[in-house]
Formats: sequence, C-alpha cells, structure tokens
Amino acid sequence: MAEPFLKMVDIKKSFPGVQALKGVSFEAYPGQVLGLVGANGAGKSTLMNVLGGVVHPDEGQIVIDGQLVMINSPLDAARNGVAFVHQDLAMLPTMSIADTMFITSFPTKTGLIDYKETKERCVRALRRLGFNFDPDTKIRNLSPGDQQMVEIARALLSNPRIIIFDEPTSSLTSREKERLFDVIDNLKKEGTVVIYISHLLDEVFKICDYAIVLRNGETVGGGPVKGLTYDDIVRLMIGSKQINQYYSRQSRQIGDTVMQVEGLRRKGIIEEISFSLRKGEVVGLWGLLGSGRTEVARAIMGLDPTDGGVIRIRINGKMQPVRPSDAKNWIGMLTENRREEGLLLPMSVKYNMSLANLYALSGKRFPFIDRKLENQQVKKYINRLEIKISGIEQKVSTLSGGNQQKVIVGRWLQKNPLIYLMDEPTRGLDVGAKADIRNIINELAESGAALLVISSEIEEIMSVSDRYLVMNRGHIVAELPAEATKEELMAAAAGVR
Repeated sequence: MAEPFLKMVDIKKSFPGVQALKGVSFEAYPGQVLGLVGANGAGKSTLMNVLGGVVHPDEGQIVIDGQLVMINSPLDAARNGVAFVHQDLAMLPTMSIADTMFITSFPTKTGLIDYKETKERCVRALRRLGFNFDPDTKIRNLSPGDQQMVEIARALLSNPRIIIFDEPTSSLTSREKERLFDVIDNLKKEGTVVIYISHLLDEVFKICDYAIVLRNGETVGGGPVKGLTYDDIVRLMIGSKQINQYYSRQSRQIGDTVMQVEGLRRKGIIEEISFSLRKGEVVGLWGLLGSGRTEVARAIMGLDPTDGGVIRIRINGKMQPVRPSDAKNWIGMLTENRREEGLLLPMSVKYNMSLANLYALSGKRFPFIDRKLENQQVKKYINRLEIKISGIEQKVSTLSGGNQQKVIVGRWLQKNPLIYLMDEPTRGLDVGAKADIRNIINELAESGAALLVISSEIEEIMSVSDRYLVMNRGHIVAELPAEATKEELMAAAAGVR
C-alpha cells in the first residue's frame, strides 16, 4: 500500500473562549481528492489554515513526504509545496490579473521584473482553466466567479504537491464549476494531493475519493466516498444530540403579513427570492456558508444593490411597495459583523444606541438633539436589556461581545420597527449572552414584531423559529415547518434530493 504523502497528527488549536481543534489527525495520499466536510464552525477552515501557515497550532505535527515540517507562514507552506485557494478572496481591485497572480513571486530579469514572462505565464495558467483573459485586465472588472478562477490559477502557478480548495465553487457558475472539476481531475492524475472543503454534498460525492467529517473540532468519522451515503454524512455532521435537551421553542400567535418579498435578485448572488414575514413570527433563514443568506438580508435592507424584485411592507394597514433604500424606515437590522458594520467602536454607548433614532430624539428640532430625552431613552433600554456598563459615556469598544450586541438591539428597540433582520445575532457570544439574545427575540415576536433570523448554529435557529426558509446557492430551495428536524434542515441546505 502506498505511503501517505501528508499526515496531520493530533492538531490542537484554541482561540479566546473556544477550542477550535481538539486533536485532529488524518492522512492523504498522492492522487487522492480528500473531502473535508462539516457544519459551520466544525473546524475545517481552521485545520486547513494550520496546513496553509495562516494559523499556528498549539500542538500537533505535520508530515509531508515522510518529513516532519514546520509551517509558520504561508511562505513556509509554499516552500513545502502547499497551495491554498481561500474562500474569502484577498485581492486588490485596482491591480491587474497578472500583478495579482504574481504579487509574491514576480519573475525577474537582470534584477527587474520581467513583465513579458509574467504575462506569458499568466496567460498559460488561465488557459489551463479554459480562460482567455487579457492579463492587464483590472480585478474590479471581473465577476466574482472570474475572480475566483484567477485565485485558483494563482494557486496552480507553483505546481503544488498539495492544494487546498476552501468552498471553491461558492462564486462559480455551473460551467465554471465543471471546468474546476476537470482541473481537479487532472491534478489527481498528476499525483497531487487535493483537499476539498465543502458543505455541498453533491460535490463531495462527485469528485472526492475519501471524506473526513469534522464536528466541534473533532474527527467524527468518514471513509471512502463510495461506501458512504448522504444520510451517513448528514448524521455525522450534526451528531445525535437532541435539540430539546438544550432549548425549548415558544409557541406564539401569528398575525397578518407585514412584509412580502417577490423575485429579489442579484446576478450571480441571489436568484428569485420570494417569501413573506407575518406579525409575531420568527422565520429562520437557514443555509450553509456561501448559500446567500446574508446577501438576502443586505439586499432587503438596501445595503447591497439588486437587479430586480419587489418589497412590500404593511404601512397604515395596507401592503405598499417600498424601495430597499427606504427600508430602514420600517426595518431594523443586526449585521453579521457587529464590530465592523454594527458599531462605531471609538464612540460611547449612548452615541451608538441613539444612531437609528436621531430624528425622534430631536424633539422636532432636528438636527438638534434633545440630550435629556436621549439620556432617558438610552438608560431605559440599558436597564431593559441589562447591559453591563459603568455609564452611558463608556466607549462601546470596552464592552464584552454580548453587551455590544445588546447595544445594537437597544438601538433598534428605540426605533421600534415593524420588522427585524438578525444576521448571526449570537455569533461569538457565551452561553449566557446567547440565552439573553434568544429571550429578546422571543419577546419581540410576542410584542408583534416580525423577525428574519440567520444563524450558522442549527440549535440556535431551531430554538426560536416558527418556520424555516432553506437556501442553497442563492436560491430558497425549501420552506419547512417548525417541527422540521435537524436532519431535514441539513439535508435541504446541503442539496440532498
């Protein structure tokens, strides 16, 4: 039997408040496509970031071609024949394709960059993927799928012995995916080790020889793909623990429709999104990474452009069309990244909580703010949400993650919108803070608000939702009732037919 070309042994990695990897080990062989599968937060990307030199492990060993290696940086990884195609593209939009592909390894001649050689090698690498782009084309002029193919071509430049693909098809069209699969098949024939991270089980079964399933930072199973079924992998991904052991969902009185979305679309991102939200209802928008959940929320709120679609909101008892740019008048949104998009970190708790309600706080003297009224409102919601602070002038950057999230919730409670869009409302929070946010969601629904909740944690979304919309590759592929099981949600999100 052939010797493994790659071995990762007992890899452990902890971040503040969480142990991301708990002693993961696996082997990969020359000419093998290894599928690395797991739900969001399972540890897949962290494990591959260790191999790619992006993250340093706390413990463990990496053996490549029989030699123990130390990989402390991406350059170390490249020297050891490891290439990494990341899901989140790191490109400068004003640079050309050629400059982007060779940014760390320009060919030189007499001490200067050899642009003729650079462009020739760029063209050859792109043609390998079936593309004929002009190497002088700016990255900003390419579609997301084309940018992804440039990233893949860049990884192939060094003829790596090990190549990692992290959700590589999330931005690709069907035709581009088939080209990528052909490239992977050729790499396999050349004896390259291919590690393929994906939530999409149909892709795993199509191109992988062997699959390893991670859950909560541990290897929980796997084997030759031919000996596995969709149900086998889904069960391994979610585990056997029952949701009712940890959470109980409250039943509520559901009222009339307050928002209707019809045919919302953005080319290559989301397609024909249609659904409704009702008064007093919590709808869970569920899908795996790259499915388009966040993009739907941002499009509704007017944060991202759209190519078409209609949003109707019940205003003065009548459903009326509204432009996404005006949606903020009736919708409150908790964005996915509270520190970058939700908060002004150098500013005070008071300032951050007042942002969405400045006109009301002016006492009809806009733009002059009634400071007494502002202080009263801020203190009211600080007390209601039990936000732990030393005073309303405390900088929001000094608060814990849970209290920061409550500040954003308090901002929208002041505004008192009809509808809430909550994208990953409990991400990065401890158990107590998560429970607080779940209670807030339930209280808002009971008061008559309509909520669309997005979460990567299936237990979290099941603990509050009255029904589910399931997304896959930019489409809503299923609508399931509150009684749906984890297996049904996961199977729909993973494209199991």
